[in-house]
Amino acid sequence: MSKVFPRIGGRRALQGAAAGAVALGLLLWWLLPLGEKPPSGTITFSTGTRAGVYQEYGERLRTALAEDMPDLRVRLLTSAGSQENVERVATGKADFTIAAADAVQTYALAGRPGAGRLRGVARLYDDYVQLAVPADSDIRSVADLRGKRVAVGLPDSGVRLIADRVLRAAGIDPEKDITPRSDGIDTGPERLGHGLDAFFWSGGLPTDGLKRVVETSGLRFVPIGADLVAELHEQGGATRHYRATQMPESAYPAAQNGSAVPTLAVSNLLMTREDTDPRLTEWLTRTVIRSRDGIGAHVHSAQLVDVRTAIYTQPLVLHDGARRYYRSVKP
Repeated sequence: MSKVFPRIGGRRALQGAAAGAVALGLLLWWLLPLGEKPPSGTITFSTGTRAGVYQEYGERLRTALAEDMPDLRVRLLTSAGSQENVERVATGKADFTIAAADAVQTYALAGRPGAGRLRGVARLYDDYVQLAVPADSDIRSVADLRGKRVAVGLPDSGVRLIADRVLRAAGIDPEKDITPRSDGIDTGPERLGHGLDAFFWSGGLPTDGLKRVVETSGLRFVPIGADLVAELHEQGGATRHYRATQMPESAYPAAQNGSAVPTLAVSNLLMTREDTDPRLTEWLTRTVIRSRDGIGAHVHSAQLVDVRTAIYTQPLVLHDGARRYYRSVKP
């Protein structure tokens, strides 16, 4: 009997080792296709303003892409935001970008150049509209912005698109009833109380460029209620991509005092063009999903990237390369 047990133990050890090898092989296949040479060349990725989430996400993703595709050069271009990003990819000035769904839909509805060539790669995370004012401000609602100096974002940004629509939904003409300023996340927060009465921002939670000012200067967030979101939906078109939600109390604890803030959100899409190499897009999509936790350690909103929801890139049709990846990991 003493000789049987070692034989059984050895067999079990071999079976365990084989199972481990299979599991490792499957893991490697999920991360990087076995025996396949990674794509190479140069791509241009349009990001956003320097203090915004798009820019930091782009920088972190470039690092992750360098690990998976060491011969691929990723050139980052800063931008005003979503509207400029959509135009750049549609017209071939960039290969990949991130943009809010409402900006994508607005570009298509306007019949702008190349709109029909745009394709989705992944739904990433939601942008939340954040309307900040000094802590001692008398502004308590969007309607109170009338006659105030309000930063509504750069002209080609997604912030400008949303801010103008929110103001109109509240009965405010963004060109006549306020003094509009073009400050973005890089300058707006610091100017609150020093030339600005209010600041619109649309971004992932929390946005570092705003978080730093919240923690040092004492800001407050103005609610954007569900009634305004309903009014936005009445405008039709791209406003269907807005949804009523709440900015959780954990977003900016120093400013929210344990309270959630009613607002609206819109999904962010990683996108490219129809003519982008499917194999490159498949590899890039894999890296986006694989690097979620690594990027999310630095860009909090990136933690929400999920393979189960990434395929929902409406209003964009999925790129063939992205679809190939999602099918390969389908349960």
